[in-house]
Order: sequence, then C-alpha cells, then structure tokens
Amino acid sequence: MREFITYEWFTIFTIIGAFCIVLAKFTNGLRFQDFIYVIGNSKYLKIYSRNQKFIDQFDSFLFINLALSTSIFIFFTYSTFVDNIVFELIPFLKLLLAVATLIIIKILVERLIGSLFDIDTIVDDYLFQKTTFKNYSGIVLLSANLFLIYSDMSSKIVILIAFIAVCLINFTGFLSSLKSHQKLINANYFYFLLYLCALEIGPYVLLYKAISEYNA
Repeated sequence: MREFITYEWFTIFTIIGAFCIVLAKFTNGLRFQDFIYVIGNSKYLKIYSRNQKFIDQFDSFLFINLALSTSIFIFFTYSTFVDNIVFELIPFLKLLLAVATLIIIKILVERLIGSLFDIDTIVDDYLFQKTTFKNYSGIVLLSANLFLIYSDMSSKIVILIAFIAVCLINFTGFLSSLKSHQKLINANYFYFLLYLCALEIGPYVLLYKAISEYNA
C-alpha cells in the first residue's frame, strides 16, 4: 500500500464513487447488467435510449463517479508526468468542480443546439450514446485509481493502460454514433466538422487550461 499524505481523502472520494455505482445497480439492476455489456452489444443503447429523461437517476449516480474518478485520475496523471505536486483539498475540489461543470455545460449546450436547429431527437440519441460510454469510462478510471492508490505497480504503466482503454471505449461509442447517423453526417459534412472542433475538441482545451492552473 502506498503512503500518501492524501490517503484518507483519496479513500473517501473513491468510496463515494464506488458507492454511487452500487446505488445505480441497486436502483436498477437489470439496466446495470445491460450497461456493463454495452461494449460490443447495442442492446442497452436500443432499449434505454427510448425512455430518456432530462435528469436520469441511473446516469446521475454514474456521473458522480465519473467526475470523481476523472479528477483523481487527472491528479495522478499530472503528478506523474508533469509535476510531482502535493495534494491540497481546496485545489482538488476546484478541479472536481471544473470537470463536473465542463461535462454538464457541454451537454446543456448540445441540447440547446438541438432545440435551435429542431433536431432534438437526433441530439438526444447521440448524447445518450456518448453519456453511456463516458460513464463506462468512469468505472474503468475508478479501477485504475485503485491501482494508483493501493498497489505498487508503476504509475506510468497504470495511467497509460487506463488512458488507452478509455480512448478505445469512447472511440467505440463515437463509431457507434457515426454508424447510426451516417446518412445525416454525409449530407452535412461541413457542419459535422464544425461541431467536432467547437464541442468535442474545444472543451478539452479548456480542461487542459484548468489543469495547468491547478496549483495557481
């Protein structure tokens, strides 16, 4: 077990994340079972995309874990590859707030665009697919964080494996969305590229700036 000054805080945040996953499973066991097998199986997307809600309890629990696990993972990544920083609660909470806010605002903006262009159904379906794979990534990051906190494995190896896994998961989701809306994208290729730059790449640039100012 690694000796960290922040051991207790990391434990608390990790337990909260894991508890939220348990709550998601407890409140909707059948949906959670389908969710776990979403990679390579479109059953979950086909069934549950029909009954979407603006605020979904199941996705909300998984979102809390996603925000917590992503923030912890970012901390370890920054500390391992950029600067070996000392954990401080207030800066970490700022990072957590930045991650959660970025995800929420991004979803709201995309929903607004859908309403403005009268393509709510398409956007809602796309967001559901994307949210599903992001929440799945949150479970992977939680697992990676457990290794980063409690094991003696090389942090660089764990981070790289987790990063590659998350990229593959979200790329799978992206391909799934492309396949579902291929005809629409082909007819509006320019607007699709504009969307990628503005809403898919841009927010991560902002997140990078937030991480860069982590110790400010």
